Amino acid sequence: MGTMRVHHLNCGTMHPASQRLINGTGGLFAAATLVCHCLLVETEQSLILIDTGFGTRDAEEPVGSLGENFLRLIRPVLDPRESALSQVIRLGYQPTDVRHIVLTHLDPDHTGGISDFPWATVHLHAREHEAGMLRPTRGERRRYRPNQWAHGPVWSTYDETGGDDWFGFAAVHQLAGLAPEVLLVPLAGHSRGHTGVAVDTGANWVLHAGDAYFFRGEIDPARPHCPRGLRMSQNMVQFNGPARRANLTRLRELRASHHHQVDVFCAHDPVELARYNHYPTEDLSCQ
Repeated sequence: MGTMRVHHLNCGTMHPASQRLINGTGGLFAAATLVCHCLLVETEQSLILIDTGFGTRDAEEPVGSLGENFLRLIRPVLDPRESALSQVIRLGYQPTDVRHIVLTHLDPDHTGGISDFPWATVHLHAREHEAGMLRPTRGERRRYRPNQWAHGPVWSTYDETGGDDWFGFAAVHQLAGLAPEVLLVPLAGHSRGHTGVAVDTGANWVLHAGDAYFFRGEIDPARPHCPRGLRMSQNMVQFNGPARRANLTRLRELRASHHHQVDVFCAHDPVELARYNHYPTEDLSCQ
């Protein structure tokens, strides 16, 4: 097995209300900061994107692409320079080098960039794909934006049958056409088919936990904690609360038992992103 080089990217900055309630520090009425923590993984065959953040169409047509409610509540910056497409080019690659995209789930701040790579195969859990295509509940009709995949991507989906165990997580799948060091790890709850994505870098595993949690303190084995605003937000948007909380407990146990082998991070915590990049977190690291 060769070493997998992993780039940690912020593919979308967001400034929802109340830094204190969201980031856990700062002013009550100051704007918070969240990121879209994505991965660009180099393999011998191609590049793999894990989540995509916001794409160029989101920046060009924000209301049509994301909807007024999302824009009003989340307040994304939508800087085209933050798009995965722009960052792939700045890293010296061709966009067509990205042959595969692996999604934790289909929320718009994770899928906006897939249309910038229309040739790429998009991998995700079968239950998430079904929810996004059919949107059977009122909540799923509100959360998903089918225009983000109107270009008709090639989907590759995975269900609960088969798979392997991985550090106590079951039904973990290797992905078709990809190196065996990239795994889809079921973490349902936030959405119907939410997953994490694990990558063996050669030195250790990294687990992109998506929106299984929002704040680094939630997986603190000694003192789990989360700012009140983020906790309320997670409760409001979750598809299955008991499943989400059960998987959060399992992630906390994973960190406690295997922190030397597996590095866990979520999609939106800027302080977690700053562990890998010199992202300007201002005073957010004090928590």
